[in-house]
Amino acid sequence: MQLSKETGKAIDIGCGSSGRIIDLMLEHGFEAEGLDFSIEMLKHAKKRHPEVVFHHADICEWSSSNKYEFISAWDSIWHVPLKHQETVLRKLCDALAKDGIIIFTSGAVDEPGDGSNPFLGQELYHAALGIPAILNLLSDCGCICRHLENDDWPNLHLYVIAQKSA
Repeated sequence: MQLSKETGKAIDIGCGSSGRIIDLMLEHGFEAEGLDFSIEMLKHAKKRHPEVVFHHADICEWSSSNKYEFISAWDSIWHVPLKHQETVLRKLCDALAKDGIIIFTSGAVDEPGDGSNPFLGQELYHAALGIPAILNLLSDCGCICRHLENDDWPNLHLYVIAQKSA
């Protein structure tokens, strides 16, 4: 969040129940919101942060008229079906205020693809546009990639920090 030039509205996409990212947003002076598809996760999140606005929605269908200075989508949008990945990422970039920052994760792959693997006893779906497509999309949306890292080598976990052009 140090790239952010000011505080203001922030949202954690796929906020889950832990509140770890919401905690950081609040600590840095942001007016935090959370969004999650799971009612159960939101129940826990609301107990931890009763002052925060939480949205129960599917990110593929959610829309907001707000502009956010900071958007986090850590380990969330890469579970969106591949056919919706581009639309969702464009929606999030469009929701950024000028100079706003988005941090998100994806698969550290070169080509679009999807699949699943076992996690805690169930199959977990994941999809990724591929690094070249992500970089092109960010540019098309008026964002500059400030950081891109495969942070869990040899696993294919990519995180991206991008900033909306002024």
